Amino acid sequence: MTAPKLDRPDATVGVYLHVPFCERVCPYCDFAVEAARPLDPARAQAYVEALLAELAQRRADFAGLALATIYFGGGTPSLLAPEAIARLVAAVRAAFPAEASDAPAEITLEVNPSTLERERLPGFRDAGVNRLSIGIQSFDDLVLRRLGRAHAAEEGRATLRAARAAGFREISLDLIFGVPDQSDASFEADLEAALAFGPEHVSAYALTFEPGTPFGQAFSTGRMTAPADDGVAARYERLAERLTTAGLPPYEISSYAAPAHRARHNQRYWRREPVLGLGVAAHSTEPRSAGAAHGARRQNVRGVSDYLARLSDGGSPQDGPAEVLSPATARGEAMFLALRTADGLSTAHFAREFGAPPEAFFGDALAELRAAGLLAGGGAAPIVLTARGRLLSDAVFERFV
Repeated sequence: MTAPKLDRPDATVGVYLHVPFCERVCPYCDFAVEAARPLDPARAQAYVEALLAELAQRRADFAGLALATIYFGGGTPSLLAPEAIARLVAAVRAAFPAEASDAPAEITLEVNPSTLERERLPGFRDAGVNRLSIGIQSFDDLVLRRLGRAHAAEEGRATLRAARAAGFREISLDLIFGVPDQSDASFEADLEAALAFGPEHVSAYALTFEPGTPFGQAFSTGRMTAPADDGVAARYERLAERLTTAGLPPYEISSYAAPAHRARHNQRYWRREPVLGLGVAAHSTEPRSAGAAHGARRQNVRGVSDYLARLSDGGSPQDGPAEVLSPATARGEAMFLALRTADGLSTAHFAREFGAPPEAFFGDALAELRAAGLLAGGGAAPIVLTARGRLLSDAVFERFV
C-alpha cells in the first residue's frame, strides 16, 4: 500500500447553528431541545449572545476557509426573531468573509407551521435566509395528532403558501411515514399534497422509536406497536417512485431533489467536509490537517443552562476532548456515509485518502454484500447500494463500523 494522503484540501466551511427551543417537544424527538411556550425574550437573547461568543472562540479553527453554507436547525430556530437571525448571519459572514466561488452561500432555516412563524417569513428572507426546511410531517390531522405535533394540516398548507408569497424559491418539506395506524390512503394523500405544492426538495423519514423518548418508552412497554417492516418498506419504495416521477429523484436515503436543488449543507456531512457546529449539543467536523489527516470532531454539552453558563464565564462549551479520527474509523465512515448517497463511493477518492482501494480493507464484507444483492459497482465505477440494499441499509452500514 502507498502512504495515505489528503484526498483534497479542505477549502470551504459550513456553519450549523442549533437553536434548542420548541413550542412543544414531539414525543418521538431525541434532539437536544426544550419546551418554550412562549419563548422568553431574555432567554432567547442570552442564547444568541452565547452563539456569537462561541463563534468568536471557534472561528480561528476554520480560518482561511470560504463560507459555503449556513444552517439554522433545532429545535425550532424560527422562534427566534428575524432580527436575531439577521445578526447571526451577519456575524458568520464576518467570521468567514470569503464565500465559495461556485454559488452564493446556501442559508437554510428550519420552520414549523404556525401563525407566528408564518408572519416572520418576510423578515427571515430579509435577514439573508434563502432556503426553508418546513416541518410539515403530514397533511392529515389524525396523523399529526398521533405524532404529537403542535400544528394542524391547514397550518402546514398556509405556511407553504406564505413561504412562496414571501419570495422563497428553495423550499424543502419534511414528511414522516410509517406512523402507527396511518392508512395507505392517508399516506397516498400526503404524497399528493406534497407534490401539488411543487417543492424543490423533500426529506422523508420512517418514524423511529428512539430510546428515552415518550414513543420509545411506549414501544418498549408494549403500549405502542410499530408498523410491520414490510409495510414500511413498501411505502419507502412507493415514496421513491412517486417523487422520482415528479422530478425529485432520491440522492440520499431520505432526501429527494433534482441535482440543482440538493441540500448543499447536508451533503457536507456525507462528504466529510468541514462543518463548524455552534450551540447546544452541536457537532463540529474539523478541517483535515497534518496532525489529523482524516479530520477530527468535537461535541458541545447538551444542557442549555450548562451551555449558557460556560460561555457567559468565557469558557468552552465543548463536551470532552476533540476526537482525532483514526484511519480505521475514517475508513468505515467514508464507506457508509458515501453509500448513503445515490452517487455512492468513489473507489479512486478512497484510495487516494487511505492508500489502497476499499477491497484492501473491506474485501470480505464487500464480496458478501455484493453476493447478497445489496451492493453493486466497484473498480472504475462507484460502489452503490442496490434497490434492495437501500431497504436494508442499516445492515449494510454495520459491516463498516
